[in-house]
Amino acid sequence: MKTRPPLTRARLRELLHYDEGTGEFRWWKRAGDEVCLGDVAGFVRICVLGRTYRAHQLAWLYVKGRWGRPMIDHRDGDPTNNRWSNLRRATASQNGANRGRPRDNSSGYKGVSQSRRSGRWEAYITKKRRRMHLGTFDTPEAAHAAYVVAARRLFGEFARAE
Repeated sequence: MKTRPPLTRARLRELLHYDEGTGEFRWWKRAGDEVCLGDVAGFVRICVLGRTYRAHQLAWLYVKGRWGRPMIDHRDGDPTNNRWSNLRRATASQNGANRGRPRDNSSGYKGVSQSRRSGRWEAYITKKRRRMHLGTFDTPEAAHAAYVVAARRLFGEFARAE
């Protein structure tokens, strides 16, 4: 079985053009019958030479000349927004801190849940896969305020409260 050589910055720039202002990749050179020059290559995932890559990783390779490791974070949390100004390197913990409120959250606040036993509101935060209890509060707003303080302290610019 033949192994494909890794995608390089030079090869990527031969095939695609990345617009840092819009975050779009467009085909620069035909790479198959289904590709037309100037077409948008994709938004979240892009297939290049038979291999699928995440668009934000391709943007990092295109601009910086290396893969974005450990990972690339979208400042606004939108995986389709690959504008250069919206991308930054992050650890897994920082990337998690920049996620929005989970869909199954019933309190309406990130990092807040209601205790089944006491009925009071608990605040918690996770860093490096460790969940830390921040306290128990009378209102979800008070619990959320504790979460916001802890998130800013632990994650700085990566903290997202909503």
